[in-house]
Amino acid sequence: MFERYKYIFNIALEAVFLNKFRSILTALGIIFGVAAVITMMAIGNGAKKEILDQMKLVGVNNILIVPKSDKPNNTSSRSGDQSAQASEQNTEKDKGKFSPGLSLKDAEAIKAIIPTVSKVSPEVIYETDILKDGIKITSKFVGITPDFFHVFALDLQEGQMFNDEQLKDGKSVCIIGPVIKSKFFPTENAVGKDIKCGPIWLRVIGVLKKREVSQSSIDNLGISDYNNSIYAPIQTLLRRFRDRSVITEASLHGSTTQVDADSYMVTSGNDEGNKDQIDKIVVQVKESNQIGPTVEILKKMMLRRHAGVDDVEIKVPELLLKQEQRTKDIFNIVLGAIASISLLVGGIGIMNIMLASVMERIKEIGIRQAIGATKRDIVLQFLMEATLLSLSGGLIGIILGLALSKIVMELTDILTIVSPLSVIISFGVSASVGIIFGYMPSQRAAAQDPVESLRHE
Repeated sequence: MFERYKYIFNIALEAVFLNKFRSILTALGIIFGVAAVITMMAIGNGAKKEILDQMKLVGVNNILIVPKSDKPNNTSSRSGDQSAQASEQNTEKDKGKFSPGLSLKDAEAIKAIIPTVSKVSPEVIYETDILKDGIKITSKFVGITPDFFHVFALDLQEGQMFNDEQLKDGKSVCIIGPVIKSKFFPTENAVGKDIKCGPIWLRVIGVLKKREVSQSSIDNLGISDYNNSIYAPIQTLLRRFRDRSVITEASLHGSTTQVDADSYMVTSGNDEGNKDQIDKIVVQVKESNQIGPTVEILKKMMLRRHAGVDDVEIKVPELLLKQEQRTKDIFNIVLGAIASISLLVGGIGIMNIMLASVMERIKEIGIRQAIGATKRDIVLQFLMEATLLSLSGGLIGIILGLALSKIVMELTDILTIVSPLSVIISFGVSASVGIIFGYMPSQRAAAQDPVESLRHE
């Protein structure tokens, strides 16, 4: 029995190689279909990984509270005009009211009052000069509390976290990112060394582990570049560096220059006319299903604490990312469906060619039947030919799909991840296409009358 099947397979293989050019053209539909499916699934996997990485960056179950920007020039075009108009309406509505702005007391009140909250991380962010041993760069100087490291799952590579005394008294200590460490302490242990941030000297007590953060994530999610920042207790920044809630001669004149002998320029994104003591508060809730109710409580609480002035914006990055993931999933499904049409077209192409092949080889079929071939043998022969065409097209398509995925990533900077599952599915579909679309031509070949076939010219 095995020898019989082997003989039929050899005949099918010989028929495929005798018409190489036609076989290649027949398999093209399968080749491009499989390649397209693998590439689309690779792009989808890459997009999914990027979203998951971004979710890790913004933390789990986090709510972001930031001051609203009332600058019309931050927007443009039609949507910009609408935003500016809405801003003017809010300003007119809030006229005569005074809000203290986003402050450290807001963060303390949230933690003390709302039971669904597990962590609260207020942040003060300045961009200033970092100096040591004649090396000077401009980087982010961030005031935080210990909850910051828990909320964003950041670990230390060396050293220790801030202790209670350092946090309460605003000691001159800091934790630096790995990029800062490599620039200022490339060959030595940074812990215990001093570094100058603007006008103040800080003692390094720890170095963060490296966290991969893309520039798009920094821009889109408003997160800090953890690797290239210096972190100090929030009281250290407010007492020793700058506190925007305190009226000074510089603030009265609208200046962002630090009043000291060194005259260091310090800015914080929207510092012009900014009276908010802190730049943002990250609130982490205990469970995902508590995010919605907590947001509603926070909106009412902020309005009450800010004298009815709607001057803060509350965002849920995780929900925004999940919506983005859903959008990308739908997009990938559409692209995958379009790519799958190529497989369907390729299968129809195989069926058409095999039907034409049956018509061309009627006499050959008659001779084989005359020397003892059964209808089953004829069916298997033409079915094997169709399957060989689709399998060879599938293998070439897999190689092309892997190459296209690599090319897409290199040329467009879009992350692509080829999973073994996509390769297995593509190969299985290509084999199925050969069997399904080869069945009708093989049945038609087997149905030929031997006498009529032998007389066919």
